[in-house]
Amino acid sequence: MSILVDLKSLSDLLPLAKLLPVADAAAIEGAKERQNTLTKPPGSLGRLEDLAVFMAGWQGVEKPQITKAQAVVFAGNHGICAQGVNPYPQEVTVQMVANFSAGGAAINQLCRASGADLSVVALDLDTPTADFTTAPAMTEAETLDAMRRGAEAVQHDAQVLVLGEMGIGNSTVAAALALACFGGEAAEWVGRGTGSDAAGKALKAQVIAKGVALHAGAKGGAILATLGGREQAAICGAVLEARANRIPVILDGFICTAAVAPLYAIDPALLDHCVVGHVSTEPGHAKLLSAMEKEPILSMRMALGEGSGAALALGVLRAALECHNGMATFAEAGVSDA
Repeated sequence: MSILVDLKSLSDLLPLAKLLPVADAAAIEGAKERQNTLTKPPGSLGRLEDLAVFMAGWQGVEKPQITKAQAVVFAGNHGICAQGVNPYPQEVTVQMVANFSAGGAAINQLCRASGADLSVVALDLDTPTADFTTAPAMTEAETLDAMRRGAEAVQHDAQVLVLGEMGIGNSTVAAALALACFGGEAAEWVGRGTGSDAAGKALKAQVIAKGVALHAGAKGGAILATLGGREQAAICGAVLEARANRIPVILDGFICTAAVAPLYAIDPALLDHCVVGHVSTEPGHAKLLSAMEKEPILSMRMALGEGSGAALALGVLRAALECHNGMATFAEAGVSDA
């Protein structure tokens, strides 16, 4: 049963950080001690060591494993597109979902390469959210419904969850969520998205500033409802469901990271089980990662979305565990330990 089944309102999100599982301190300590006995100078594998210890904490064992990795791409359409913020029609969202299902997208190839089972969840593509410059993007009921659908997509026997998204117009949504959660100027959060030129970026900034000003009183989960989309809400639901089941999450780029910014605004601890797969070339992503104190695993000049950077980072995570679990200790190898 999903953790969100009994959620009656977005205000019910407030106490969740104190109710959800936390990382296992004993397993973390055991993993650190193991790292210090392996045949290498302490710390010489850098981030790989950190990732192994991170996984140990959430699996609650000294030697964590990934026997099943799940990847989910959530797709939604957005009423903000009525403001001309994207050069592509919303039909592209439907077409790309079909491409995912047929195995023809980049995420399909990257999931195959990294060993993740991919599923795609299309969220009412024929019913875009409202234009957030004139009304809240979603009602509270619509937001909770999308969150529940995201939670229901999580397979409880997975050891790691890779998250991605698809939705024409959702780079505008992401920038709006980031601005509402962390402030600044709209233009600081705006990038090219799906092919916007300089004039398109300027328009996006104006639209975002207008929408965020309209909903200035929104806090936490209400930010998700007023400015977000169904795929952003579903990502939040999946993140919370994964946490309830002690499943670490790899977030993708700017849009995916911005989707969970309202959870961070409620309590940063809600994202303790999440790592970010890569830093996108979208200019707002590095700024967002700094604000959320998240260090990306990779920097590959990618900005595709779909979960592509997260799926690629899964290979690094697997490599971290191979070293952690498979390397000999100094005693096992008969190597002198200084």
